Amino acid sequence: MSSTPSPLARLGRWAQGHRRTVIVAWAVMALALGVFAPRLEHALSGAMWEVNGSDSLAARQVIDREFGGLSSQSAAVVLQSATLPASAPEFQARIAAAKAAIAQEPSFGPVVEQPGPDGRTVMLQAGALVDPTEAVRAAERLNEPIGELSDGQVMVALTGSPAFWADFNAVNKDGMMKAELLTWPVTAVILVLAFGTLAAAGLPLLLAGAGLVSAMGVLYGITRFTDLSIWTLNFAMMFAIALGIDYALFIVSRYRGALHATPGDPGTAAAVTMDTAGKAVLFSGITVLISLSAVLLVPIPAFRSMAAGMMLAVAFVLLAALTLLPAALGGWINRLALPWHSVGEHRSPAWERFANRLQPRAAILAVGVTAVLLGMSAPLLGLETGMPGINVLPKSKQAREGYSALAASFGPGGPGPIQVIVPAGQDANRVAATLTATDGIAMAFPPQPGAGGSSLVQAIATTDPSSRASFELIGRLRDALPAGVLVGGPVAENHDLDATLSAKAPLVIGAVLILGFLLLLFALQAVFIAVAGVIFNLLSVGAAFGVGALAFQHGWLAGPMGFESQGYLTSWAPLFFFALVFAISMDYTVFLLASAREHYERSRDGAEAVRGSLAHTGRPIVAAAGVMIAVFYTFAIAGPLPMKEMGIILGTAVAVDAFLVRLVLVPAVLYLAGDRAWWLPRWADRMLPDVRFAH
Repeated sequence: MSSTPSPLARLGRWAQGHRRTVIVAWAVMALALGVFAPRLEHALSGAMWEVNGSDSLAARQVIDREFGGLSSQSAAVVLQSATLPASAPEFQARIAAAKAAIAQEPSFGPVVEQPGPDGRTVMLQAGALVDPTEAVRAAERLNEPIGELSDGQVMVALTGSPAFWADFNAVNKDGMMKAELLTWPVTAVILVLAFGTLAAAGLPLLLAGAGLVSAMGVLYGITRFTDLSIWTLNFAMMFAIALGIDYALFIVSRYRGALHATPGDPGTAAAVTMDTAGKAVLFSGITVLISLSAVLLVPIPAFRSMAAGMMLAVAFVLLAALTLLPAALGGWINRLALPWHSVGEHRSPAWERFANRLQPRAAILAVGVTAVLLGMSAPLLGLETGMPGINVLPKSKQAREGYSALAASFGPGGPGPIQVIVPAGQDANRVAATLTATDGIAMAFPPQPGAGGSSLVQAIATTDPSSRASFELIGRLRDALPAGVLVGGPVAENHDLDATLSAKAPLVIGAVLILGFLLLLFALQAVFIAVAGVIFNLLSVGAAFGVGALAFQHGWLAGPMGFESQGYLTSWAPLFFFALVFAISMDYTVFLLASAREHYERSRDGAEAVRGSLAHTGRPIVAAAGVMIAVFYTFAIAGPLPMKEMGIILGTAVAVDAFLVRLVLVPAVLYLAGDRAWWLPRWADRMLPDVRFAH
């Protein structure tokens, strides 16, 4: 047992002794940065979905440079009538009005007019003269004047990649506002039920709010120098709220027990709290940051900005948990108590009885829960992935209306043309002939010469741009076309994104697993515990993704949740959500096993370590899980399809991890392993620093 106060214990005592200074410093920082937080949403980018170094990105850059920006980032206005031919005066008047509206937006260049094969559709394409982020903002400005041109005779809609992201941002904003309105009241109710006092229940909300607002202000500052994806705000907000409340729950619960043991001495209670629960929170936060840092290995700007933004938000929340929270703690925390409130030692008799019931049934429970988790993971065997299609937008949005009109006139592949760049010196007509002769190509247009000597050949596929068949077509074309020819366009960009995510997944997953094992070994000083912790987390991840596959790939939740199943999970879900789910699972792993380690250091009795850890952490784990599930499922209900995927998968992961893995499987396995669970080889004991949780 440690006799010298640890750095965290000293930090807790110092923060409690200088509480006014710490609170004022946080208030000033949160207010100063919070001024910029509301501006963040408008400063984020809806683009950034490309692979650095890919052929498709190289093709886009050539098109932007030599062909007036008529790449995948160009704007397209589609005009279609069910009754009028395109030559009708009324139709021509709408074309002229649309061209005039486009001309008012300096971010887009001259218009190229392309009549549809049906004679009732016309596409007006305007090249982007700015980067993709600015093109999305230009589409947001152009959306209303174009939409106002539609009438009962001619449908006029703005579509293309910038318009897609502009509409998605609008849908996303509405979803985020609904989620926020639902999240805070539900969270407040759960916290009041968990703590039994209004004073204590307010602290987690204070912590999450201070950390999130500060992080949003810093993120806004970052957007002044580089682009950040719109997804950064979604994920940072969801994760910061959930983790901030999670951390506060464990620290506040531990503090109330410590204060009961040393009434009238809040400084000592804060020191004890930070030396135990604070240490677990620190290791948990580091684990989350490590898991997210592995995502930076993926060369996709949107991915990297999401991971970096979430890491920043988690870092602020962690900093607030280790400084602001111990400063705010005090004897007042038990005020405004509700009828069921009791101030006592934080060892729960009910959870101790639960632990005692587990012990004689440990073997059958371990086998049973493992079988259930493997069964829930079974749908992963048929998992399919793909990039988000147009059906993630409501049917009423212009980008989707225009997309559907193009598909009806030009064929399924019309909304996403394949753009092939032929370098100077190569036979562009031969490339066009190869395209025309390729199965899956409906038509290829004559080559267009570029300003720098390259030629552009555009082709229309027979299949939907988001389909697996279109992805396979890109691979066949790259194999068939001469070296140096670049295959680009929306389908190729999605193909490269999907292929890169699949290729990088083993690297990211391997890095997360290895780093997670090393951190558990470092923190808990036991080989079996570290190995078992990683395996248990994998079971939680598998079960959550199995449910996600049934809900979204197979469409089981399409009706109840009001979305259209794409027939697959979004390509970045397995890799990105794996890192998030693993981080959350490690969160509960560290909290439960750190408490078990604390009791084992005191008693040197493996069974008592299990009983003590459940008695001390069962109640806060259930409360924290309740908050996380509420936050994630609320975002799933309110957000667009990719947010629904994240909310359902993460919410399910928390439910499975908390109620099946942490509260049943882990205690059962620890009972079976006994004292051997805490074995550490002598050579490892000599190498590792002495980390203790017993105060």
